[in-house]
Amino acid sequence: MIVLLVVLALAIFLLPNLWAQWVLKRHARGRDDYPGSGSELASHLLRRFGLDHVAVEMSEQGDHYDPLAKAVRLSPDHFDGRSLTAVTVAAHEVGHALQHAEGYAPLVARSRMVGVAQKAEKLGALLMMAAPFLFILTRLPGGLAAVIAIAVVSFGTAAVVHLVTLPVEFDASFNRALPLLKEYVPPSDMNGARHVLTACAFTYVAASLASVLNLGRWLVILRR
Repeated sequence: MIVLLVVLALAIFLLPNLWAQWVLKRHARGRDDYPGSGSELASHLLRRFGLDHVAVEMSEQGDHYDPLAKAVRLSPDHFDGRSLTAVTVAAHEVGHALQHAEGYAPLVARSRMVGVAQKAEKLGALLMMAAPFLFILTRLPGGLAAVIAIAVVSFGTAAVVHLVTLPVEFDASFNRALPLLKEYVPPSDMNGARHVLTACAFTYVAASLASVLNLGRWLVILRR
């Protein structure tokens, strides 16, 4: 059962990511008919909605919106690129900035939980590695069960964060970015934009499912 859960988690996590990379690459070809790059579209949209205080920065850490720094960060290819992938990703990250500006509840909840979840996940991994040694030291079966239970709680916190992330990402993609792109992207490109947003969304779905399966794996261990 444990092996099956591990294999299933890897398949669920890896396959959507591979598909997303293929979709992003497919629409990454430079377009001479596009008036601006991903960063230029992001800056324009932020000014349009009165978010001049939000910076647009190039980042080697991947595309994301930083609510603490109030910055939309784009990878070099998306920052300078004039492609459907670049402008679609830029619009998605601006969607997060719009969520932050209006106090979108799931985004606020995720921001508060991320720091706690990261610490809890590290604690859980540390406890699981240390569990055999703690068991030898304590000689108490109940002690090992307690350690595993704590680890399960920590991994469960991470799973909850992944689940909270889903409405945040879907809202930024389909309720915010997609309607905006209809104003800036040729109608013939809208299916491609939708494919890019869907592929990216599925990576978050996959991460959530993998996190839940990981939690299930530890629950199986605990039952034994």
